[in-house]
Amino acid sequence: MIGRLEKMKTTLSSPVSYQLPLSGNLLNLTPLVGQAVKLVYTGHIFCLHCGNKTKKSFSQGYCYPCFIKLAQCDMCIMKPETCHYDKGTCREPEWALQFCFQPHIVYLANSSALKVGITRHTQLPTRWIDQGATQALPILQAASRYISGLAEVAIAQHVSDKTSWQQMLKGSATPLDLKAEAVRLLQLAEVELNAIKQQFGEQSLQVLPDEEGVDINFPVARYPVKVKSFNLDNNPEVAGSLQGIKGQYLLLDTGVINIRKFAGYEIEFTA
Repeated sequence: MIGRLEKMKTTLSSPVSYQLPLSGNLLNLTPLVGQAVKLVYTGHIFCLHCGNKTKKSFSQGYCYPCFIKLAQCDMCIMKPETCHYDKGTCREPEWALQFCFQPHIVYLANSSALKVGITRHTQLPTRWIDQGATQALPILQAASRYISGLAEVAIAQHVSDKTSWQQMLKGSATPLDLKAEAVRLLQLAEVELNAIKQQFGEQSLQVLPDEEGVDINFPVARYPVKVKSFNLDNNPEVAGSLQGIKGQYLLLDTGVINIRKFAGYEIEFTA
């Protein structure tokens, strides 16, 4: 099957069900764990937004014109606390109203270790799966992406907001009591979180004490001892026995490949 790579689609089941989009066609990957697979890069890259051919991919799948034009490629998506909508400089104000000015969840996740993160309320549990988290728990609901970013910065003073992808791919993280961690972290960040509510209103940031944690089981038969990452720009052929799938990575006995990193790349996939 030949097509343009996109981020793998997931369904929360036990284990997680993965599908690989290739130019609109969906390939069921989970049943292929244990089988030999091969991905061959054809040398063509297409922008995920406009569809134009491009020599280089920016921000995981965009041509340069779209990269500098689209709000979804702006730095404030990576660092929502830097939102500049109120300054009148948002690249796409209408897009921002649809995606940024919606309820966002601040959560704790256990991927390589405990971390704090944010996402739109409609992106759960997809966001957790994409990060390779084996446990996750919503702890706050914010009125907008910007406010959730401020809350994340406050909590990140006491816990990481990053995932070590190499460690995440070596196995499941040690189980944690996320409810207890939430109580601890919310207490540590209480002054900063209260300041956010005072600035934006009491309803702008709400604690979610009744949320239940989610456990995530990935289709992995064997984790790699050493993580060797494939790069299609340097080696157009990736082949080996598919040992598992976690986050947005395929785990082969010959190395791992981040599918999302190569979104827009045209490949031929065989199994």
